[in-house]
Amino acid sequence: MGPRLPALLKDAALTAFVAAALGFFIVGFRTVDIGSTKGLSFDYQFADLAVAVVAIFVGRLGLSLAAEGQRWPALILGAVLGIVGAGPAKLPSAFLHWFVGLAGLLIIARTLWPSANRAFLQARQSSRGQSATRAGARWFGWILLAVAVVMPLMPFADQKTMDLGVLILTYVMLGWGLNIVVGLAGLLDLGYVAFYAVGAYSYALLSTQYGLGFWAVLPIAGALAATFGMVLGFPVLRLRGDYLAIVTLGFGEIIRLVLINWVDLTNGPAGIGSIPGPTLLGAVFAENAPPGKITFSQMTGIPFDGTQRLVFLYYIILGLALVTNLFALRMRRLPVGRAWEALREDEIACRALGINPTNTKLTAFAIGAMFAGFAGSFFAAKQRFISPESFVFIESAIILAIVVLGGMGSQIGVVLAAVLLIGLPEWFRDLGSYRMLAFGLAMVLIMVFRPRGLIAHREPSVRLRAAPPGGR
Repeated sequence: MGPRLPALLKDAALTAFVAAALGFFIVGFRTVDIGSTKGLSFDYQFADLAVAVVAIFVGRLGLSLAAEGQRWPALILGAVLGIVGAGPAKLPSAFLHWFVGLAGLLIIARTLWPSANRAFLQARQSSRGQSATRAGARWFGWILLAVAVVMPLMPFADQKTMDLGVLILTYVMLGWGLNIVVGLAGLLDLGYVAFYAVGAYSYALLSTQYGLGFWAVLPIAGALAATFGMVLGFPVLRLRGDYLAIVTLGFGEIIRLVLINWVDLTNGPAGIGSIPGPTLLGAVFAENAPPGKITFSQMTGIPFDGTQRLVFLYYIILGLALVTNLFALRMRRLPVGRAWEALREDEIACRALGINPTNTKLTAFAIGAMFAGFAGSFFAAKQRFISPESFVFIESAIILAIVVLGGMGSQIGVVLAAVLLIGLPEWFRDLGSYRMLAFGLAMVLIMVFRPRGLIAHREPSVRLRAAPPGGR
């Protein structure tokens, strides 16, 4: 380790310097309102910044030592940070205790990870381990489903929790739809939010101008989005990789600009409001019913509660997400699903096997866009107001990040990634100005320990079984 120690110290010092330069404006000071007459003032937090920079220096050095195979020095540094974070040391804020302690745990986990991961892989590669992995994934999926179904009945299911659950399930459905295009077919789509917008505006226009209900417009929105998916698919039949990503990104921006400038149809930047929500057998979830309709309370005799609409929306998006999941799993086992996976692995070999890449790409784009249209229709019904600002590029980036972070092609991975990417920023909201720092740290942990995604292992669609002795 002797000759490498100066290089490791230099690398740790450079990392700490970069952290200090970036954190100076984020952590070093903040503006504070000191009164209507005095205006704003600076509240300096240089002690917080200094502790964070020292922790980053030690943490980077510990990670580098762990990567070099120096287990005991790395474990000692991790233990020191853990004791400082969890011990009685007087750090400037409670967040720094959490930050320093987590840095120590990260070093210890990174030091022990290679041997633990090697043992896990060896166990999983055995026949018994493969059976246990499949059974565990199956049971984990059923447990997640059971939790999702009973969550509205739990004591902690207040309005904020239900609203967050609806938001997470919406992104789960979008992630499963994009997983068909990116994870199964291997087509990098950066304009997926365009189909989301088509579904939302389809429901908004048909419901406000023609009086159609949510359940009647839902299949229409999916069909229109699928049509736009085929429209996008034709120009990109010969493109792949970065060129495909650029064209799909441009398509998403074209749709957004059309929504902004076609004022006669979309009302432009002002958006569309007063969108009716979904009904249950004709009953609306409101305290007072519009003329000619009845409320859910009047139909069932249950007293009106403001959370009833959110619970109803939650079960709608849960049902739509489950339909998306079941459809994707079924399609994956059909010839078209195997054609998607063949296209993802090697398009030239796919063509040599007699598979038509044109039809394969178009079906992937159309089916993925259809589910985005369903989700967009639900989004418009839930929000009751939409505008082009709801369908910017960052939405496509978030959905793509969910697919990649979860592990491309993994259905359960999409669920876990959606919970992390959508739920973590909300759960960290109580940290105030440190919220995005905590979220970024969580992403770094995932990149360190799971660089190929939370669930990188994918079950094959078709398994080849050896013929029995003497059989054919």
